[in-house]
Amino acid sequence: MKTLPLACAVALALLITACTGGDTDWTGSNIEGVMSDLEFELTSDTGEAVTEETYRGKASLVFFGFMNCPDICPGTLQRLSTAIDALPADRQNDVQVLFVSVDPARDTPDALNEYTGFFGPQFIGLTGTESQLSDLVKRMRATYGYGEPDDNGNYSVSHSSAIYGFDSQGNAQVLMKSDQPASDISHDIERLLQRS
Repeated sequence: MKTLPLACAVALALLITACTGGDTDWTGSNIEGVMSDLEFELTSDTGEAVTEETYRGKASLVFFGFMNCPDICPGTLQRLSTAIDALPADRQNDVQVLFVSVDPARDTPDALNEYTGFFGPQFIGLTGTESQLSDLVKRMRATYGYGEPDDNGNYSVSHSSAIYGFDSQGNAQVLMKSDQPASDISHDIERLLQRS
């Protein structure tokens, strides 16, 4: 599939930051009115066809990745788990992490369910067809692509590593870096919850 070159993706992220850096209440970048609101047709980790409407009512953090990712994905998901655990106990279930696998050939719904469950009850695995994933990635100005398979059929997957924050109605609010401290992420989640 066609994806934006990495340099374009980085330039876009910098442009978004530059255009929206005036809001100092976020530790990430304010993307309200700049990024498209949440909209998709995918398959959940329970095997059901879902849309963004399925997840209305809670603040959503969207992160693209794949289960065979050696470091960025598990590190980011663990950081998100730590950030959620730092919230007041009565607010922890008001946020959900939508982990969108861009490796549907290997990341089946059952496998995703087990994988995301490790990080906490707020984590939901999603995937879809190439067309569905391409539509969502394009809307969110993200990227992903596949390396050449080796002799055993194994291949690498490249993907954007940003975390997209949406309020409970699916309105785009904040773009966070995957390597931000958990305390910064927790701050922005609390801000999302205030707007939800």
